[in-house]
Amino acid sequence: MIVVTGATGNVGRPLVRALAAAGERVTAVSRHPSDELPEGVRHRRADLADVESLRPVLEGADALFLLIPGQGAHPPDVLDAAKAAGIRRVVLLSSQGAGTRPRARSHDPLRGYEDAVRRSGLEWTVLRPGGFASNAFAWAPAIRSGRTAAAPFGDVALPFVDPDDIAEVAAVVLRDDGHDGRTYELTGPVAISPRERARVIGDALGEPVRFVEQSREEARTQMLGFMPEPVVDGTLDILGEPSDAERRVSPDIGRVLGRPPRGFADWVARNLAAFA
Repeated sequence: MIVVTGATGNVGRPLVRALAAAGERVTAVSRHPSDELPEGVRHRRADLADVESLRPVLEGADALFLLIPGQGAHPPDVLDAAKAAGIRRVVLLSSQGAGTRPRARSHDPLRGYEDAVRRSGLEWTVLRPGGFASNAFAWAPAIRSGRTAAAPFGDVALPFVDPDDIAEVAAVVLRDDGHDGRTYELTGPVAISPRERARVIGDALGEPVRFVEQSREEARTQMLGFMPEPVVDGTLDILGEPSDAERRVSPDIGRVLGRPPRGFADWVARNLAAFA
């Protein structure tokens, strides 16, 4: 059995579907119930910040997809609970910034989880995706109401990754041998700027989407409404002044899946209803 934490999120949902389609027994874990699970998948409510709530969920499983939680979780306790339950393999969803921003405070929790996973004694694989294509959902209300999209650093391009590709990589790594001790960096096939992403959405809609470039401070103020301050500042640093490593297109999705990663236009085509 495979336990998937964060099962109702952008990566967890397609991962649960992929594992169920492959015939795996899956336990989908989240803090809130879900009515969108495939037939045969059981849902359990648990919180990674409350290890005692997690212990019964892990019993009988042999693999764990671990989403780094918010504040309050203690990584060694979560992994000790996994080992005690008999789990032998853990796949951690981290972030590219854990490697590319070694001195950034905002990525300290990611590095703490990665270190705990590597020291756990379990078979482990770390996934480090770059920015998600699904971040464009933040534009959906403004695009629906006024065909506009606002973002800072309009012409700075990064290789945003499709969350479904992350999920497919995770499904392979959870099920197959040969990935123990690996850290995979996951990106899209080409770097694309915010201005270009707005154009792609407009092309798919058949109507132009006007791009409005924000200042860093305007974007910061907006992001502080739903993100902690260190995370906001770290994110803006990457978006505005990415390193060469953060601009680079990684070959890892192709190596694991045997096909190239999906582009931003593919993601838009599958999610166009959100912007219509």
